[in-house]
Amino acid sequence: MPANSESEKLTLRLWRQVYQTYNLLKQSQDQILEEYGLTAEQYGLLTVIDYLGGPTRITDVAQWLERSANSVSMIVDRMVKAGLVRRTRDRKDRRVVWVTATSKAEAALKPSNVAILEFVQKIFQPLSHKDKSTLIDLLGTPKYEIQKYLNPGVDINELKRAELVQPSDLEKWLKKHRLPSAPQSKRQAGKTKKTVTRS
Repeated sequence: MPANSESEKLTLRLWRQVYQTYNLLKQSQDQILEEYGLTAEQYGLLTVIDYLGGPTRITDVAQWLERSANSVSMIVDRMVKAGLVRRTRDRKDRRVVWVTATSKAEAALKPSNVAILEFVQKIFQPLSHKDKSTLIDLLGTPKYEIQKYLNPGVDINELKRAELVQPSDLEKWLKKHRLPSAPQSKRQAGKTKKTVTRS
Protein backbone atom coordinates (compact mmCIF):
# COMPACT_ATOMS: atom_id res chain seq x y z
CA MET A 1 0.00 0.00 0.00
CA PRO A 2 1.42 3.46 -0.88
CA ALA A 3 2.75 5.57 1.98
CA ASN A 4 0.22 8.37 1.41
CA SER A 5 -2.64 5.85 1.58
CA GLU A 6 -1.32 4.56 4.92
CA SER A 7 -1.12 8.13 6.16
CA GLU A 8 -4.71 8.84 5.05
CA LYS A 9 -5.90 5.66 6.74
CA LEU A 10 -4.13 6.60 9.97
CA THR A 11 -5.57 10.13 9.82
CA LEU A 12 -9.10 8.74 9.40
CA ARG A 13 -8.56 6.37 12.35
CA LEU A 14 -7.37 9.31 14.44
CA TRP A 15 -10.36 11.45 13.42
CA ARG A 16 -12.72 8.57 14.31
CA GLN A 17 -11.03 8.09 17.69
CA VAL A 18 -11.28 11.79 18.56
CA TYR A 19 -14.89 11.97 17.36
CA GLN A 20 -15.95 8.87 19.31
CA THR A 21 -14.18 10.12 22.43
CA TYR A 22 -15.94 13.48 22.13
CA ASN A 23 -19.34 11.79 21.72
CA LEU A 24 -18.77 9.48 24.69
CA LEU A 25 -17.63 12.41 26.84
CA LYS A 26 -20.75 14.36 25.84
CA GLN A 27 -23.07 11.42 26.57
CA SER A 28 -21.44 10.88 29.98
CA GLN A 29 -21.66 14.57 30.83
CA ASP A 30 -25.34 14.67 29.79
CA GLN A 31 -26.07 11.63 31.95
CA ILE A 32 -24.32 13.13 35.00
CA LEU A 33 -25.93 16.56 34.62
CA GLU A 34 -29.40 15.13 34.11
CA GLU A 35 -29.26 13.93 37.73
CA TYR A 36 -29.06 17.59 38.81
CA GLY A 37 -31.69 18.89 36.40
CA LEU A 38 -29.18 20.65 34.15
CA THR A 39 -28.43 20.35 30.46
CA ALA A 40 -24.87 20.52 29.13
CA GLU A 41 -25.61 23.97 27.66
CA GLN A 42 -26.90 25.27 30.99
CA TYR A 43 -23.96 23.77 32.87
CA GLY A 44 -21.46 25.26 30.42
CA LEU A 45 -22.92 28.73 30.75
CA LEU A 46 -23.20 28.55 34.55
CA THR A 47 -19.63 27.26 34.82
CA VAL A 48 -18.32 30.20 32.79
CA ILE A 49 -20.18 32.68 35.01
CA ASP A 50 -18.82 30.92 38.09
CA TYR A 51 -15.29 30.70 36.67
CA LEU A 52 -15.21 34.38 35.70
CA GLY A 53 -16.59 35.33 39.10
CA GLY A 54 -20.02 36.86 38.95
CA PRO A 55 -22.02 38.93 36.49
CA THR A 56 -20.58 38.15 33.07
CA ARG A 57 -21.14 39.72 29.66
CA ILE A 58 -22.86 37.52 27.11
CA THR A 59 -20.00 38.24 24.70
CA ASP A 60 -17.48 36.87 27.22
CA VAL A 61 -19.57 33.73 27.75
CA ALA A 62 -19.78 33.26 23.97
CA GLN A 63 -16.01 33.64 23.62
CA TRP A 64 -15.35 31.10 26.38
CA LEU A 65 -17.82 28.59 24.96
CA GLU A 66 -16.57 29.29 21.41
CA ARG A 67 -20.11 30.00 20.24
CA SER A 68 -21.78 33.01 18.65
CA ALA A 69 -23.22 35.69 20.91
CA ASN A 70 -26.65 35.08 19.30
CA SER A 71 -26.67 31.37 20.16
CA VAL A 72 -25.60 32.14 23.76
CA SER A 73 -28.31 34.79 23.98
CA MET A 74 -30.92 32.17 23.01
CA ILE A 75 -29.62 29.80 25.71
CA VAL A 76 -29.80 32.68 28.21
CA ASP A 77 -33.43 33.36 27.17
CA ARG A 78 -34.38 29.77 28.03
CA MET A 79 -32.39 29.87 31.27
CA VAL A 80 -34.10 33.09 32.36
CA LYS A 81 -37.47 31.36 31.88
CA ALA A 82 -36.19 28.37 33.92
CA GLY A 83 -35.11 30.71 36.73
CA LEU A 84 -31.41 29.87 36.38
CA VAL A 85 -30.03 33.28 35.37
CA ARG A 86 -30.90 36.97 35.42
CA ARG A 87 -30.16 39.26 32.51
CA THR A 88 -29.43 42.97 33.01
CA ARG A 89 -28.35 45.74 30.66
CA ASP A 90 -25.32 47.83 31.46
CA ARG A 91 -26.31 51.28 32.74
CA LYS A 92 -23.63 53.11 30.75
CA ASP A 93 -23.70 51.05 27.54
CA ARG A 94 -27.16 49.60 26.82
CA ARG A 95 -25.65 47.30 24.17
CA VAL A 96 -23.84 45.33 26.89
CA VAL A 97 -25.84 42.56 28.54
CA TRP A 98 -24.77 41.01 31.86
CA VAL A 99 -25.80 37.53 33.00
CA THR A 100 -25.90 36.47 36.66
CA ALA A 101 -26.61 33.02 38.09
CA THR A 102 -29.56 32.75 40.47
CA SER A 103 -29.48 30.96 43.82
CA LYS A 104 -31.44 28.15 42.15
CA ALA A 105 -28.64 27.73 39.60
CA GLU A 106 -25.91 27.87 42.24
CA ALA A 107 -27.68 25.15 44.24
CA ALA A 108 -27.53 22.86 41.20
CA LEU A 109 -24.06 23.92 40.05
CA LYS A 110 -22.18 23.06 43.24
CA PRO A 111 -23.04 19.32 43.37
CA SER A 112 -22.90 18.95 39.57
CA ASN A 113 -19.36 20.43 39.59
CA VAL A 114 -18.32 17.82 42.16
CA ALA A 115 -19.83 15.03 40.05
CA ILE A 116 -18.26 16.27 36.80
CA LEU A 117 -14.84 16.77 38.39
CA GLU A 118 -14.96 13.28 39.93
CA PHE A 119 -15.83 11.84 36.52
CA VAL A 120 -13.01 13.75 34.79
CA GLN A 121 -10.50 12.63 37.43
CA LYS A 122 -11.64 9.02 36.99
CA ILE A 123 -11.38 8.87 33.19
CA PHE A 124 -7.95 10.53 33.06
CA GLN A 125 -6.57 8.72 36.11
CA PRO A 126 -4.94 5.94 34.03
CA LEU A 127 -2.74 8.56 32.30
CA SER A 128 0.52 9.65 33.90
CA HIS A 129 1.21 13.36 34.49
CA LYS A 130 3.58 13.31 31.51
CA ASP A 131 0.98 11.62 29.27
CA LYS A 132 -1.62 14.23 30.22
CA SER A 133 0.77 17.05 29.34
CA THR A 134 1.66 15.36 26.05
CA LEU A 135 -2.02 14.84 25.19
CA ILE A 136 -2.76 18.53 25.85
CA ASP A 137 0.08 19.52 23.50
CA LEU A 138 -0.93 17.00 20.82
CA LEU A 139 -4.60 18.05 20.82
CA GLY A 140 -3.54 21.69 20.63
CA THR A 141 -2.22 21.30 17.08
CA PRO A 142 -5.49 20.23 15.41
CA LYS A 143 -7.42 22.64 17.67
CA TYR A 144 -5.43 25.59 16.32
CA GLU A 145 -5.82 24.33 12.75
CA ILE A 146 -9.61 24.20 13.28
CA GLN A 147 -9.57 27.74 14.68
CA LYS A 148 -7.65 28.93 11.61
CA TYR A 149 -10.19 27.19 9.37
CA LEU A 150 -13.16 28.75 11.17
CA ASN A 151 -11.56 32.18 11.63
CA PRO A 152 -9.15 32.94 8.78
CA GLY A 153 -6.63 35.51 9.96
CA VAL A 154 -6.96 34.63 13.65
CA ASP A 155 -3.78 35.29 15.63
CA ILE A 156 -2.86 31.82 16.92
CA ASN A 157 0.08 33.19 18.92
CA GLU A 158 -2.34 35.51 20.74
CA LEU A 159 -4.61 32.55 21.51
CA LYS A 160 -1.64 30.63 22.88
CA ARG A 161 -0.58 33.59 25.04
CA ALA A 162 -4.13 33.85 26.45
CA GLU A 163 -4.08 30.14 27.27
CA LEU A 164 -0.89 30.56 29.32
CA VAL A 165 -2.94 32.56 31.86
CA GLN A 166 -5.55 29.84 32.23
CA PRO A 167 -3.61 27.37 34.42
CA SER A 168 -3.44 29.84 37.33
CA ASP A 169 -7.11 30.78 36.84
CA LEU A 170 -8.02 27.10 36.74
CA GLU A 171 -6.09 26.51 39.95
CA LYS A 172 -8.11 29.23 41.73
CA TRP A 173 -11.36 27.77 40.40
CA LEU A 174 -10.36 24.25 41.48
CA LYS A 175 -9.59 25.45 45.02
CA LYS A 176 -13.11 26.83 45.15
CA HIS A 177 -14.52 23.47 44.01
CA ARG A 178 -12.01 21.19 45.75
CA LEU A 179 -13.29 17.64 45.64
CA PRO A 180 -14.44 16.35 49.02
CA SER A 181 -13.77 12.76 50.00
CA ALA A 182 -15.76 10.25 47.93
CA PRO A 183 -18.33 9.29 50.64
CA GLN A 184 -18.93 12.96 51.52
CA SER A 185 -19.39 14.01 47.88
CA LYS A 186 -21.91 11.20 47.33
CA ARG A 187 -23.87 12.33 50.39
CA GLN A 188 -23.86 15.93 49.14
CA ALA A 189 -24.89 14.88 45.64
CA GLY A 190 -27.73 12.75 46.98
CA LYS A 191 -29.22 15.70 48.88
CA THR A 192 -29.49 18.03 45.91
CA LYS A 193 -30.52 15.96 42.91
CA LYS A 194 -33.50 16.88 40.75
CA THR A 195 -33.67 20.46 41.99
CA VAL A 196 -33.67 22.41 38.73
CA THR A 197 -36.21 22.52 35.92
CA ARG A 198 -34.73 21.83 32.49
CA SER A 199 -35.35 24.33 29.73
